[in-house]
Amino acid sequence: MDKFIFESYAGLEGRQLLEPILRDFSGRAAVVSSFGAESAVLLHMVSEVDKATPVIFLDTGKHFWETLSYRAMLIDRLGLTGVRTIAPDEADLAAGDPDGTLHARNADQCCHIRKTLPLQKALEGFDVTISGRKRYHGAARATLDFLSIADGRLKVEPLAGFSALDISAYMKAHDLPAHPLTEIGYFSIGCEPCTSAGGNAADPRAGRWAGTAKTECGIHWTHNGQDLTLPSRARH
Repeated sequence: MDKFIFESYAGLEGRQLLEPILRDFSGRAAVVSSFGAESAVLLHMVSEVDKATPVIFLDTGKHFWETLSYRAMLIDRLGLTGVRTIAPDEADLAAGDPDGTLHARNADQCCHIRKTLPLQKALEGFDVTISGRKRYHGAARATLDFLSIADGRLKVEPLAGFSALDISAYMKAHDLPAHPLTEIGYFSIGCEPCTSAGGNAADPRAGRWAGTAKTECGIHWTHNGQDLTLPSRARH
């Protein structure tokens, strides 16, 4: 993929970035969404551009019921028609996590089976992946580029520069419903066994894999653990 063809997107973010990406890569771009604490913002932007955009949701089998309920509500509220619910391979689960407790012994391997492998299959045929990661979430996300290349695909992060205040203001302006768990202290929401209440605007992911060094599930990174960023003149 020629990195320099993306110069035309330089300086764009939010919907201003999302709209031309979905137009220029029609049918070849997929959104990856957890339907978590801040997911409504990107999904609302998607719905205003093209409600049929493919949206991939990884149903790990370990989600909070509140997340599954919220997913159904947002799909209906926003009129999204391209949501694809992807589950782990039954053979992989039988071989690697037959009793469903792998998360307690090896969280990285659990994420690999329940998230990374299913997503790799789900993204076959797509040239572009879009997610709602933001720099203010810190750790490995603090230096996010709006555009990068990973595993041969263009990765687009329309909300990379959004702050917690930007997210809150957007949701209020568009009357978007909050994830029910945010009302009881969850700032970032993943699988139930590995997510606890906690976090704040400065460190929203503090409740994810609390007490461990783990900060990411692995689906957003290349095989060597890093994105390949675009040349500086195409970056933001």
